[in-house]
Amino acid sequence: MEVHDFFLTLFLILIVARILGELFAKYGIPSVLGELFAGILLGSSILGIIQPNEILKILAEIGIILLLFEVGLETDFQRLKDAGTKSFIVAMLGVILPFTFGVLTSYYIFELSFDIALFVGGTLTATSIGITLRVLKDIHMENTNIAQIVIGAAVIDDIVGIILLVFIYDFSISHEANFKHTLSVASMVIMFLLLAPILAKSLSFIIDKFHTRHLVPGYIPTIIISLILLFAYLSHLVGAPAILGSFAAGIALSRRFFLPFGTFLHANERLLKDVKTNMTPIIQIFTPIFFVMVGLSMDLRVIDFSSLSFWIMGTSFVLIAFISKFIGAFFIAQKCIRNNVLIGISMVPRGEVGLIFAEMGRVSGILPNEIYAMLIFVIIITTVVPPFLLKKYFKGECV
Repeated sequence: MEVHDFFLTLFLILIVARILGELFAKYGIPSVLGELFAGILLGSSILGIIQPNEILKILAEIGIILLLFEVGLETDFQRLKDAGTKSFIVAMLGVILPFTFGVLTSYYIFELSFDIALFVGGTLTATSIGITLRVLKDIHMENTNIAQIVIGAAVIDDIVGIILLVFIYDFSISHEANFKHTLSVASMVIMFLLLAPILAKSLSFIIDKFHTRHLVPGYIPTIIISLILLFAYLSHLVGAPAILGSFAAGIALSRRFFLPFGTFLHANERLLKDVKTNMTPIIQIFTPIFFVMVGLSMDLRVIDFSSLSFWIMGTSFVLIAFISKFIGAFFIAQKCIRNNVLIGISMVPRGEVGLIFAEMGRVSGILPNEIYAMLIFVIIITTVVPPFLLKKYFKGECV
């Protein structure tokens, strides 16, 4: 792609995402769906103007890691820690139930091969933390107790999801269960999550020391983005999703994250305010690119809507995808049933994580076109419907 063509592509992505986001918001529809639809409109599904490419994927990745940094920055670590057990229960059931039902239904009812069944089950385990958190931010509910449970569950879900993907991919290639490799990845991820916030908090002390001494403008955005990119890289290096590194960096810089060994690393309020002021415009530019990219990756043309077997299989897996994620929320105690319902809805979106599973299955030659198309359909439905439900029913939590 020529440089001037890329400029036009980026212009179309930003302007169409903005117009549709505003239009959707005007009619009470979550703006993130406007950005998703911008991708569907501009991509292969409808107009075919823009195709996903490596440059756009990089910009989209920057968008999601910046969004997760912002979420981490605004997360109350104490409340997140308090919600830990509930988040763990919701996350683990949100992985075990969809995977189990997905594999068993694929293998025994639709008589698919075991390799295909594993990828179908893996795709259904995914939860898109980006979609859910964007909706919660849009409706100003990101700091509720429900949001803390969902954030914790989605992070755990991502960790388990990437470990599961490693296991499934190894098994599909060698037809042997490579537990050694899987455990190696798992231990590296856990070690990173334990050490990353401590390292980031230590670096924040150094950043604060030079905060008032810099002579060249742009100190805060340059240093903070550098820190985010470093932690995203380190996260990827140990086999974890890059977003976990940026989330850890945001958590560590939050005023509500305190280490047990010394108050000298407590966040400076002035620094925190400057970080938010400088980073918010940058985050608002890059995050729509991520959601447009999710839409661009959803190719409706691969779906054969005239096929009866597609509708039977697609409807079955949509129901499994909703119900299996929903059930997990009812295994934790809440003030009222509405809170459980909202947590269940928040865990349903698949988005980019489901697409990664499906695309890896297709590229490796394991998923045939009809199964891949069915999974794209399931991902689209489970990505688009939950934001509507959250917007309509999330008027506040029971306290």
